[in-house]
Amino acid sequence: MYRLIACDLDETLLDKGRHVSDKTQDTIQKAEAEGVVFAPATGRGFYSIKQTLEELDVANKTNHYMIGFNGGVVVENHGPTIIKDFPMPFEILARLFEFGSNYEVAIHLYTFDQTYVYHSNPEEDAYLTTIPHEKRLDDDIQFLKDQVCYKALFQNLDRSYLEKLEEDMPADLHDLLEISYSSNRYIEFNPKGVSKGVALQTLAEHLSIPMEETIAIGDNTNDLAMIHAAELGVAVANAVPAVKDAAQHTTLADHENHAVAEVIETFIL
Repeated sequence: MYRLIACDLDETLLDKGRHVSDKTQDTIQKAEAEGVVFAPATGRGFYSIKQTLEELDVANKTNHYMIGFNGGVVVENHGPTIIKDFPMPFEILARLFEFGSNYEVAIHLYTFDQTYVYHSNPEEDAYLTTIPHEKRLDDDIQFLKDQVCYKALFQNLDRSYLEKLEEDMPADLHDLLEISYSSNRYIEFNPKGVSKGVALQTLAEHLSIPMEETIAIGDNTNDLAMIHAAELGVAVANAVPAVKDAAQHTTLADHENHAVAEVIETFIL
């Protein structure tokens, strides 16, 4: 019996319009009626998934949870209330910002309620219209020294450019980070040891649910840690090869065709 599902959002739960299909909403609610906890697990922050929480009818509700910033926070939706967080030290954030500013990338830096953006571009501006609480940065980020930050990312539409950037990163900085990719446009950075997998374990412990009763569903490399950590790791049909290789199960459906509903129907209902 599975009692906790951690599910990625973009290219997993959400369709290309960034919505949860009616069929998937209905299927999740049926699982919840049987006592299953369904927790979105995303690289984004709490306030940037408000629409999804509303579509799932869990916005500001007790006993409903989300994992944000690739595991940087575990949150109960009511409040919201941070159950556990894993901040990024400012010294690492500042080094990342300095390093990334030498490349053709948009840079995002995240506090709990703000997304700070440096050197954006038209494609990224279009995406950012969907994210509330976004502010623009100049070259000085010292004001963030007194704030709690969780994650940084660099954006470029050329995945190979981002991979080359990772290869160029100084080894001592690279060793301080968990590095993953998402949406074929982002390279994402968390402090070493922070991941969706650790966050899933943290949430399971908080809920007194054994890891043997957990499912993780995802599509990209920022989902690998929770795919490995869960008892059942599931890749959606559109997942990258590394995720399919790591998962115990791959859906027939992709994110445009109710893949998450398929998982729940197959393994829970």
